Amino acid sequence: MRPAMPAPGPGRPGALVLRGLVKEYRPGQPVLRGIDLVVPDTGLTAIIGPSGTGKSTLIRCINRLVQPTAGEILFRGEDLAKLSGRPLRRARRRIGMVFQEYNLVERLSVMENLLCGRLGYVPAWRAWLRRFPQADVERAFDLLDSVGLSGFATRRADALSGGQRQRVGIARAIMQEPEIILADEPTSSLDPKSSVEIMEILVQLAADRGVPVVVNIHNVALARRFASRIVGMSGGHVVYDGPPEGLADQDLRGIYGGENWLE
Repeated sequence: MRPAMPAPGPGRPGALVLRGLVKEYRPGQPVLRGIDLVVPDTGLTAIIGPSGTGKSTLIRCINRLVQPTAGEILFRGEDLAKLSGRPLRRARRRIGMVFQEYNLVERLSVMENLLCGRLGYVPAWRAWLRRFPQADVERAFDLLDSVGLSGFATRRADALSGGQRQRVGIARAIMQEPEIILADEPTSSLDPKSSVEIMEILVQLAADRGVPVVVNIHNVALARRFASRIVGMSGGHVVYDGPPEGLADQDLRGIYGGENWLE
């Protein structure tokens, strides 16, 4: 098994730095066991590993949907693990989140779902009356073009296919003007063609806007094809951290277990 990259240090800058991250849902039974990880300022980082190894927990700790038990989550130098209340809400505005099950408001239109990405930036009364600034509306139309949904602005979310819903979810995340994008199994509910298209959109939008993407993904082939870096997890530890071309069969056997499943 190729060893993981060394723990973060002062000479290794990154958009996101995790130090000694631990998460226990039950005392004494950690899901994450002291994760050290640096996410660079650009590119797509794919996190792979078997079910139950802590991939989704890691993503959810980063954006504080889950409270970590111990450790640091340094985002642009600010420790997210220590934030609460208004400072945490401000920090979350800078983190775009793409969910496995889309997390759209089904009865609202595509445009209204996109504008939900601006809720952290507009007064509550504007959001309640759905009176968003014209600049936000124009940007939402541009993003619909970017994700291949031109002409879908007035379509209800519950009338869309899975791939189309995920495109809306990505566009909504970009509407936040994030400094990093987190995606939790964004292709797991999609067919192979839609999965490739979603990964292409994530890579292109992130490159166009100069923000890093962290994707939790089961599909190793997609990770190899689109990631600039792969992090392999097993048993709550990082056991591989390196380029896609360096991920060998022996690494995959170590990550997923067993000897014959690759043959």
